[in-house]
Amino acid sequence: MIRVLLVEDSATMRNHLRESLAADPELQVVGEATDGGDAVAMVARLRPDVVTMDMMLPTMSGLVATEHIMAEHPTPILVVSSADRKELFSTYNALAAGAVDVLEKPRGDATDADWGRRLCAAVRLVSRIRVITHPRARLDGRGRPAAEPPVTPPVATPVSDALRVVALGASTGGPGALTELLRALPAGFPPPVLCVQHIAASEPFAVAFSDWLAGQTGRDVSYARDRTPVAALTGRVVLAPPDRHLLVRDGMLRVTDGPPRHSCRPSVDVLFESVAAEYGATAAGCLLTGMGRDGAEGLLTMRARGAVTFAQDEASCVVYGMPREAALLGAAAYVLSPARMAARIVELQPAGSRR
Repeated sequence: MIRVLLVEDSATMRNHLRESLAADPELQVVGEATDGGDAVAMVARLRPDVVTMDMMLPTMSGLVATEHIMAEHPTPILVVSSADRKELFSTYNALAAGAVDVLEKPRGDATDADWGRRLCAAVRLVSRIRVITHPRARLDGRGRPAAEPPVTPPVATPVSDALRVVALGASTGGPGALTELLRALPAGFPPPVLCVQHIAASEPFAVAFSDWLAGQTGRDVSYARDRTPVAALTGRVVLAPPDRHLLVRDGMLRVTDGPPRHSCRPSVDVLFESVAAEYGATAAGCLLTGMGRDGAEGLLTMRARGAVTFAQDEASCVVYGMPREAALLGAAAYVLSPARMAARIVELQPAGSRR
């Protein structure tokens, strides 16, 4: 049995959650909390396999409850949230603090027909994830998020060519890892940063991600537009649009609806392979936390073409899946935390080209 704790202050929504989960004989609701503080206490007492977490709760918010749970009793958390803009930003903050996935609440339209099935599938999926005491959620002695340790840059190694592009790929746990990496890059870092982040949630959640990431990092973040010249993207972070592949061809971004790779669209492999073909040794590729193997073979292709390649280390991953596959293939020249990846990438820029 997969034991589930429901955290939701609406009696109507709690009932809907309970009835939906009851349709799966292998899912068992072991408790219900109406406040974040109660949720933290019940996780400690009941030790559920999965927590479904609402964001907008009285007294202690879902975000603060997530931080406490991931600091004190790490448990897979599925955020069940509405597409309200304020709630969307709280949802991404919770994902950065260690929650592993998000499901939009019922909309009250035709899309609700299979909502219960999608809830059960999401709970089953997150129950398989071995979560860690998340670095963003560790608390100090007064119950507040602890300050992150400073990054000591590694010793510089001279390179012959300046980087022309950086390609990033992430899935489960990605919002936090991307934030850490992008914050560690200096302001005005010239090479465009092209990014694929798997987001299984509905389009309103996915579209808001660019605004959230921009606010977290202070960088210019936008979704890719087809046929944009890469040369025009200096200093910018560009994301693959929801349910579209992002690749580079003939110096331009291409956005396509080609078939999924590893059941993923956008696919990290699609981006990495195109960057390898287009930029070779003047590119860097980083494969961050995530379930599955998308991106591992693409990172190997990048390395074979002379690019500098990175995989996130197990200690800092929410899910050590995609980076592990890359490490096993020998695709990663470096296995580091996201912030240390950024420090190494900066060193790859000749001093005259840094801003």
